[in-house]
Amino acid sequence: MNKFDLVIFKLPALYEIFNEIKSELSFNYFYFNEFNDEFNTLVSKNPQILIISSEKNKQFKNCIYFSRALNIKNLLQLINVNLSKSNYEIKSSISLANYKIDTNSRIISKGNLSLKLTEREIDLLVYLNNSKDENNRLDLQKNVWKHSANLETHTVETHIYRLRKKILDKFDDDKLIINTKNGYKLSE
Repeated sequence: MNKFDLVIFKLPALYEIFNEIKSELSFNYFYFNEFNDEFNTLVSKNPQILIISSEKNKQFKNCIYFSRALNIKNLLQLINVNLSKSNYEIKSSISLANYKIDTNSRIISKGNLSLKLTEREIDLLVYLNNSKDENNRLDLQKNVWKHSANLETHTVETHIYRLRKKILDKFDDDKLIINTKNGYKLSE
């Protein structure tokens, strides 16, 4: 699992507290006392970054503002909620060839067209997208369907056939999932 990034802005005491408990934290944290090039670079490269600040600033998407004494337990709960929301958003949107997949709503879209898919169809597309090589039927059966590799079934072929048909009917695309001599892969 990737660690998320958090910026502590103009709260030196909080930074010191985090340094003392850093082995218990599930995120990376950085301290800044002013806006500078390093701060701007970090924030621009990571739009999901969470900023904890003593100053209100509406230009940041994810910002927790404190103007009074901090309750560390409440702060850690707020941080976890914000990081969970960011994780949800990050994982929900996947680029795949010329398509976008929203894994949370199980929708694949291209341009202004969209198609609702089953959970297994989404799992299959995400697995193929994350694979560098072609995947044979047994690999897909084991890793997407969680079936035993020695179980004789046509589940993979049937699902791929139906998914291809859905994509062809909706997007007029019969080249998204390609059959090779070694298995299946996504077009590029």
